[in-house]
Amino acid sequence: MSAFRRTVVRLKPDTTTSLIAESGMPQSTLVRRLGPLDAAAIIVANVIGGGILFTPPQVAAAVPNPVWFLATWLAGGALAFAGAVAYAELAALRPRAGGEYVYLREAYGPLAGFMTGWTSFVAGFAGAMAASAIFLIVTLNRFIPGVADPTPFFVIPLPYAPLTFSRHALLALAAIWLFAFVPIGGVGPGRVVTNVLATLKVTALIVFIALGFSIGAGSSANLQQVAGPVAPTNWLLALVPVMFTYSGWNAASYMAEEIKNPGRNVPLALMLGTAVVVAVYVLFNMLCLYVMPIGEFATVRGSVLDVIGERLLGARAADILAVVAIVSLAAGINAWTFAGPRVYYAMARDGVFFPAASHVHPRFKTPHVSITAQALWASVLILTGSLDSLTNYVGFAITLFAGIAVAAVFVLRAREPEAPRPYKALGYPIAPGIFVLASLAIVVNAVYRNPGPSGVGLLVILSGVPLYMWLTRRRRAG
Repeated sequence: MSAFRRTVVRLKPDTTTSLIAESGMPQSTLVRRLGPLDAAAIIVANVIGGGILFTPPQVAAAVPNPVWFLATWLAGGALAFAGAVAYAELAALRPRAGGEYVYLREAYGPLAGFMTGWTSFVAGFAGAMAASAIFLIVTLNRFIPGVADPTPFFVIPLPYAPLTFSRHALLALAAIWLFAFVPIGGVGPGRVVTNVLATLKVTALIVFIALGFSIGAGSSANLQQVAGPVAPTNWLLALVPVMFTYSGWNAASYMAEEIKNPGRNVPLALMLGTAVVVAVYVLFNMLCLYVMPIGEFATVRGSVLDVIGERLLGARAADILAVVAIVSLAAGINAWTFAGPRVYYAMARDGVFFPAASHVHPRFKTPHVSITAQALWASVLILTGSLDSLTNYVGFAITLFAGIAVAAVFVLRAREPEAPRPYKALGYPIAPGIFVLASLAIVVNAVYRNPGPSGVGLLVILSGVPLYMWLTRRRRAG
């Protein structure tokens, strides 16, 4: 065991800063400006993005039974809440920027932390941003025909990954960079934009759900129409896109270093934000089945909100709901730009990512280099068209690393039984134990049922190991 490893595993809740000082890394200059509602809004904005607009038909195709379909979303929500209360304990114990990067580093060592941070960079946050930017322009095409035109203006023929510049791609890039400039300009402007967008989209979805059930053209008989059998392995496999759609419930943990009174407010934000998301998702999926039978719903392509809105309330309502979809997608891009860079900032501060990523803007007190790097990589994903394959390959990794992070609750309780814990996980050890076992089952089933994509995903994750080795050697040499 290296000296660095021995130092990390013995860290106490407030000693990360001393390790940074000893290693020569720059001290944190992030400022605690966020309250619990701000942090809960970040969670809502992170989670309710493009996923809920496009993944429900995929889940319906795998689980063509209304009861089991809704049970899948309820199970995903229950798991997300169990994960949230476990993260709440970890965030209160280690109120640092970086989320599960910090928890895996503390529990299992720096390489484990790096692996989750690397996956977040190459696919997690940047992939979600790129996908939402692409879908945003597609939705905007409803009002401005031609903006989603994929016809290339020109192509830069790079080996293996040519860069294709089209009207669609350039406008998606504009969306990425517009929302990158907001959080660079300070936590204050970013907080305002996040709160406004999160409030708008949740309010709009709740009004839509209420109108749909009260005056919409649907039938409760659809909730009883079964389109096919449900195999247990298919149900587990359906949990992968469901958990991907719920991903972001842990967003407040990435911002823990900028939340006031984190021992109280981070747990409060995690539970409040996750509860809101679960309620909205389950009700929204019930409304979808109220509108059309599950077999027909499984064939929907494009934005679910547009299709369901037109069926429920007519073509004019679909236009209004397309605006809601645009707001939802924009909120997601903004939230991912807000939260993701805190991971790379924390990694760079520990010497396991490019050093420039640890820089904090002297005036705005934001990790501006990390924000720029994430926007650049999201731009590459858009221009190369590699987004779909990359996110499919590593989608299961979100569940994998979340399960490992929740298991860190058990590791750190055993290793540091006397450490002060401002908050202890609700339902411990049953709730976090169920989360860990369910995550393991989902990952094993995904590898078994889809060995090709899962194997490539593991290769993408492991591709960061040479970078980690180079960075650690560079740090020790310096």
